[in-house]
Amino acid sequence: MTGTILIADDDPVQRRLLEAMIRRFGYEPVMTDSGEAALAHMTGPEGAAVDLVVLDLVMPGLGGLGALGALREAGIGKPVIVQTANGSIDAVVGAMRAGAVDFVVKPVGAERLQVSIKNALKVGALESEIRRINHRVSGTLAFRDLVTKSPDMSRAIRLAERAARSSIPILIEGESGVGKEVLARAVQGSSDRRGKPFITVNCGAIPENLVESTLFGHEKGAFTGATEKHAGKFVEANGGTLFLDEIGELPLEAQVKLLRAIQEGEVDPVGGRRPVKVDIRIISATNRSLLDLVKQGRFREDLYYRLNVFPITVPPLRYRQEDVPDLCRAFVARFAAEEGRKIRGISAEALALLARYPWPGNVRQLENAIFRAVVLADADELTVAEFPQIAAQVDGFHVRIPPAPSPADLPPADAPREIVRVEVRDPDAITLTDGRGDVRPLEEIEAEIIRFALKHYRGHMSEVSRKLKIGRSTLYRKLKDLGLDEGLSDSDAA
Repeated sequence: MTGTILIADDDPVQRRLLEAMIRRFGYEPVMTDSGEAALAHMTGPEGAAVDLVVLDLVMPGLGGLGALGALREAGIGKPVIVQTANGSIDAVVGAMRAGAVDFVVKPVGAERLQVSIKNALKVGALESEIRRINHRVSGTLAFRDLVTKSPDMSRAIRLAERAARSSIPILIEGESGVGKEVLARAVQGSSDRRGKPFITVNCGAIPENLVESTLFGHEKGAFTGATEKHAGKFVEANGGTLFLDEIGELPLEAQVKLLRAIQEGEVDPVGGRRPVKVDIRIISATNRSLLDLVKQGRFREDLYYRLNVFPITVPPLRYRQEDVPDLCRAFVARFAAEEGRKIRGISAEALALLARYPWPGNVRQLENAIFRAVVLADADELTVAEFPQIAAQVDGFHVRIPPAPSPADLPPADAPREIVRVEVRDPDAITLTDGRGDVRPLEEIEAEIIRFALKHYRGHMSEVSRKLKIGRSTLYRKLKDLGLDEGLSDSDAA
């Protein structure tokens, strides 16, 4: 599913109508019959899985406005769409002031509700992304900013929350692109070093002859090219956190000096006369097994035990596919805003495709794929057509790519290019139009549905009639009228 929507309405008929529409849109509905039940669900452990709330304004007990206020007081920022039979201006203004993102009047049409849901999810994703960016810039990124529905990722976050309460050294392990730095920033933003410097060092990107200077600093004239004094990353991080990314790539010679700096809490700048005291927290990260590097003699054992005091493993994206829809919506909202594109969101089919892809490059690859799709999109919604390379690698998705033309057949440079078309082929789908583009006769469609039901339920007539919601006598009459009664035994037709 592409998202979970909570419905709160005391009218059972309206609940069933909304449930049917929301399922048709590709979302997972959760049903409640009162404001109290909706509030209990959202403030409980299940509330984290809800992406949007559709709330009736007029209900016995706690009404819609009261539930809206209670949600805001509880710090729950999920987008809310309110609906009521009273479409007065006062009701609209009151709902919007209470925090609703949209307003619909009963009975709401399917198209209006779908547009409202897409817009609300876009607004919610953009607000969350802006909040995360602001918190990241200010050094106050917290664990509540890391939205996840994955049990494995939730366990990693719970471990990080416990580690944030102390200054214990943390080693974050995980594949490249899983978000190790984001977790490290959340540790700092939830600790007593909140708002202090967060300095990142990619140990694999520093030239070997500049490692010591980069980490510990140097004095002016300490070596050829040292025209200015440089404080070094340890001093820059003083009072805050030093994040050593890809720590396994650090040369052995530098590992000795790093160990001393961590043990003594001071660094010796290149060419300096006296050591410099520093107060920092060390968080290191690696996409390789440091223990294997120790066995190979490529990483110091004493440094390994100094860094590996509190290990946390971040699972790859293929093991937490529940997070793909939320990540996609957040990236679409951010890139659409940055690129000035009016894109409302991403289709259910495209989300289903992305959720089934294994993502060897993890979150970073997903982010880049969404960026490319936003730039290339022609419509106001991303579809499967914007992800042809991914669709080609996932079963059930067909990619039609035109053959490469010869140089003589190439069109002029200013001619419009043919777009790659991606089609989702569902073996259970029923085509509503014929080969000429005209709507097929109702009799043909009905016959096809009945044939499918007979095959799907293996000729069990009671089950077929129950699922099609028609009486058995009506079903047999239709079978006879459509010429589908051949092969039925007398007991079947009885």
